[in-house]
Amino acid sequence: MTILVLRTDKLGDFITALPSIYVLKHHDKDNKIIVCVAPLNKTLAESCSFIDEVIVDDGKSSLLKLAKKFKEKKIDASITLFSNTRVAFTQFLAQIPKRIAPATKIAQIFYTHRVKQRRSEVKMAEFEYNLELTKELFKDISFNYPKPLLKFDDAKKIYDVFCLNHAIDREIVAFHVGFGGSSDANWNLDEYELLIKAVLDANRYQVVLTFGPDELELYKEMQNRLKQYNIIYYYSQESILYFAKLISKFKLFVSTSTGTYHLASLVGTPTITFFADSLFASSARWKGVGDEKLQQNFEIASDEGKKYKLLRKVRDNLFRF
Repeated sequence: MTILVLRTDKLGDFITALPSIYVLKHHDKDNKIIVCVAPLNKTLAESCSFIDEVIVDDGKSSLLKLAKKFKEKKIDASITLFSNTRVAFTQFLAQIPKRIAPATKIAQIFYTHRVKQRRSEVKMAEFEYNLELTKELFKDISFNYPKPLLKFDDAKKIYDVFCLNHAIDREIVAFHVGFGGSSDANWNLDEYELLIKAVLDANRYQVVLTFGPDELELYKEMQNRLKQYNIIYYYSQESILYFAKLISKFKLFVSTSTGTYHLASLVGTPTITFFADSLFASSARWKGVGDEKLQQNFEIASDEGKKYKLLRKVRDNLFRF
């Protein structure tokens, strides 16, 4: 069976789709898995052994052109993990026989199988809701998948070169202080500075601050703030795939609930992660796809007194792993 899986939104959202894609592939060795993703996620998708083909949708090309791509693949069934009118109507135009999606939004009229999930109730995590959709195709499908889900043969070489280039001779604790608007809660830079200094004072690990390609100003600001300390500042110019390989060898990855956190969990890196104090944005919904024993999740309260107590608790947990 040729199966199309669609998740055309951000990095973290796509990562929550990967367990579903894995179990679909392993349910039947003859299943061919095609994914439709945003341009940002192309290299990561292509690195997954359980994905046979990748179609990129930039959200701008014509619906007819995208529908033609789908039709050429002779797809038997599709599962849309996050729907919008564009991807729904395109599958309708491509005449995919079985089209599965959550029963939400007006776009649901273009699907043949609509599954009521009510994700806003957060009865399970986002990646678990995605897994549930696969049951509409295979009732007896197993949800088991390896953790970490992605491993790379060349990760150690990439990590070793990084350490050599930056004269690093200790295990790395990384902080990703930005979030690009994709998270509902985060510490301010003063609060992050306290956490970073706690690691520096312990004198056991090398601190690395990571920044995405759209965080140049933040990269410069943190260099200026902490210029007196021995910190490595990594401003990413490489692909998501390169970054995944690099951080897979880090001792700990500290960040808010954003795409890089999901990436760290995907590749098996221990995480300390910050969430909003609300059900919809909580760790209950957005926990990582990796081993839960490697995830320390904290919800940041809006109350300043509670925030201060939590900050101290986070500082004390920086050396748990």
